[in-house]
Amino acid sequence: MNEKLKTLLREKTVIFDGAIGTEIYKKNFFVNTSYESLCLSNAQVVREIHQSYRDAGAEVLTTNSFGANFNTLNKFLLGDKVAEINRAAVRIAKEVAGGELLVAASVGPVGEIPGGSAWSVERIAAILTEQIAALAMEEPDFILFESLGGARDLQAALLAMEICPDLPFVTSFALNRDAESRTGDSPARLLTILDESERKPEAFGLNCGIGPEGMLNALEILMPLCRLPVIAQPNAGCPKSVDNRMIYMCSPEYFTTYAMRFAALGVHGVGGCCGTGPEHIRDMARSINPLNKASRNTGRLIVTEGALPEKTPVPMKEKSRFGAKLAAREWVTNVEIVPPQGYLLEKTIEKARICKEAGFDAVNIPDGPRASARVSPLVTAFRIQSEAGIEAILHFCCRDRNLIGMQADLLGCAAMGIHNILFITGDPPKLGDYPFASGVFDMDSIGMARIQSRLNRGIDLGGKAIDTVTGALIGVGADPNAIDMKREIRRTREKIEAGAEFLITQPVFDTEPLLRFIEAVPGLSDLPVIAGIWPLASCRNAEFMRNEVPGVIVPDSIMERMAKGKTKEEQREEGIRIAREAVASIRSKVAGVQVSAPFGNVQTAIAVIREEE
Repeated sequence: MNEKLKTLLREKTVIFDGAIGTEIYKKNFFVNTSYESLCLSNAQVVREIHQSYRDAGAEVLTTNSFGANFNTLNKFLLGDKVAEINRAAVRIAKEVAGGELLVAASVGPVGEIPGGSAWSVERIAAILTEQIAALAMEEPDFILFESLGGARDLQAALLAMEICPDLPFVTSFALNRDAESRTGDSPARLLTILDESERKPEAFGLNCGIGPEGMLNALEILMPLCRLPVIAQPNAGCPKSVDNRMIYMCSPEYFTTYAMRFAALGVHGVGGCCGTGPEHIRDMARSINPLNKASRNTGRLIVTEGALPEKTPVPMKEKSRFGAKLAAREWVTNVEIVPPQGYLLEKTIEKARICKEAGFDAVNIPDGPRASARVSPLVTAFRIQSEAGIEAILHFCCRDRNLIGMQADLLGCAAMGIHNILFITGDPPKLGDYPFASGVFDMDSIGMARIQSRLNRGIDLGGKAIDTVTGALIGVGADPNAIDMKREIRRTREKIEAGAEFLITQPVFDTEPLLRFIEAVPGLSDLPVIAGIWPLASCRNAEFMRNEVPGVIVPDSIMERMAKGKTKEEQREEGIRIAREAVASIRSKVAGVQVSAPFGNVQTAIAVIREEE
């Protein structure tokens, strides 16, 4: 069996192409034409569309055979051309793929039966079998069943695949935003059919029917239930009539923003359906590929010389005051203060000084949160430590520098006495205010934790000895509310193995998932876990956190509590009460808390820990 697709889905987030029909329509072939027949009558047009997707960065090309079954072709009096059209469709795509890209042989629904009677599963399967047999003769990498309408279509597809027992296939469904099929089948029903089938698809896909926002909602429902890799290919929003033509108004930038959210959920493949074109795929690939690069480099370290003897690392308790408290199992409290967008740091330093006087142990300094451009967090951390007298926890983002630059900054941290470092992979530039910026992502947070662990033993990323060991306290992040919990557990375990010494979570409002997460990760119960706490500033702030911040889940009960406040101040006070309750409920289960200061208001953060103490 061809293992190319399975391998690719396991290694990265795979870039699929976009719509074929939309591109054909743009070339003035209207809907009274069989688009699939162009594989015979105008193969160059089809070839150019495939090439445009290849040039845009697609790694999978989908054949122009969506409607190339007997029933659909017969409406154009082409029922006798099933084999000829399907074979041509695969040949054209393979010519463009050139053995480097994968070719997905598209199989769409068989359409309505003449006379309006219901199709039987066996009749649908017979029609599909003829098409699949023709496609298989040209040896595509896999069959892609697109826009499946529900359980009946799925059963027919599984039956039809019996003709090609060694050919991989993917089942992709047109689900609504509630993850229900066109015939009302739940995802649990569809997955049960697959579980009971002897033939299993390589992946479970969603395509067509809904735009990016609706598909995100459907994925959040589907992902916890599905054990197969998931592929997401939404439409470009809803079409609008412009000069009697149906135009999709979704911009590539908007489309990419949601593709990044799909990837954050753990989706294994992303592409587009109706309304999407090469411009959408190009923009999406530009943001997805750097994250794939970081993931591939996680376990790789550049070594140019033979192994050198490692020096003894500095014990945790001697690395910093913060490390000493963690080593002694004492309760710790940190406050997060975002650096300013300008370079004047006096107000930031004053906030840090106020937090020290309030009893906080350290100040967390984010590194370009949400892909924003701010004053250097390293400079901010140094000045806070020097002038406010409180230790900093420097967030170290892998997005903006290559490995050489990152190692230089880590050595700079050691020289400047900044010893508490939290390694994060970082948000892609596309999610921020500078979407045209490049994301480097030479390494992700796991790889950087491993590099820092080597520096702590006196060896740099090239295998060369440095004059002495660094004394960095290695921190990492985690998301207890991750949709793809298996992936989150695996990555957290890998972070621990890479040398993590403490962990800070995303903000938690419902504490039960946090406690379950701690129990689920091997070794995490022995690692200091610091829970992220976000005191909601208002009902609007709660809505933003719930809908716009990846990895944050605000339960309905908390939304209801926040909405009861009649004024913004009443809502802020309720947010503080909710935060205090969360801290109290986990006090005996975690090493401490990191309290955010919404909109830079450190008094809100101080109010949380003062009540708790």
